[in-house]
Amino acid sequence: MATPDFIKAVRASAGHQLLLLPGVTAVVVDDEDRVLLMRRADDGKWALVGGIAEPGEQPAVTAVREVYEETGVECVAERVVMVAAQPEPVTYPNGDQCQYMDIVFRCRATGGEARVNDDEALEVAWFPVDALPKMHESLLFRIKQARTDEPTWFSTTAQQ
Repeated sequence: MATPDFIKAVRASAGHQLLLLPGVTAVVVDDEDRVLLMRRADDGKWALVGGIAEPGEQPAVTAVREVYEETGVECVAERVVMVAAQPEPVTYPNGDQCQYMDIVFRCRATGGEARVNDDEALEVAWFPVDALPKMHESLLFRIKQARTDEPTWFSTTAQQ
């Protein structure tokens, strides 16, 4: 995930201390009920598309923007499927510490062609739900929640 300029400005005075940041994750589904995934450049693992909201940016707009920037796919955010804080802070190689409040959206693909569209992904591809690559269990849970008509899932524990 590229570091937004506003975070760089905060880090100039805050140093490496822990920051709580607004993040979004997009579970993008196409008309064939496939899920859009990207293989991350930083760790080589398959993941959902996500990113950090810019100041004043609505979370649904962030989800749509991040999907297009990273994959070239156009989409619309249909609904919030999950809201949860990451259970543990992340410490990056440079020492920066962050914890993300993740708002997960179910998105419907509306156009574009899935491709690597920036330097954050090594690969971008559509996957049938029954043929997903190996991914962290928390990402599989997000996909499961996005594919149901259940109410928005709110974390009441530190498990997700």
